[in-house]
Amino acid sequence: MSIYVGNLSYEVTKEDLTSVFVEYGAIARVQLPTDRETGRPRGFAFVEMNNETEETAAIEALDGAEWMGRTLKVNKAKPRENSGGGGRGSFGGDRRGSSGGGSFARNY
Repeated sequence: MSIYVGNLSYEVTKEDLTSVFVEYGAIARVQLPTDRETGRPRGFAFVEMNNETEETAAIEALDGAEWMGRTLKVNKAKPRENSGGGGRGSFGGDRRGSSGGGSFARNY
């Protein structure tokens, strides 16, 4: 099981998160997703703890807590939904201005 930690400061590090969550139990893993272009943290993280009792204690203590100038949103992570296509449509193609006339010929 994983804990979602949202509304994080963009200055946060894995070490920062570890130091906060270790107070509630042993940590199995910390994931801090970063932006592909800037390398900057995206403002959320996932923390995996070794047992559910420790996870529950961390969630109850930290959800709504003020940390690094922000109010944390902490809850059980929901399973990732698979959209099948990454949310960008299928097979590309520009659909802007598609009034039925088409702007390119089909040579089949």
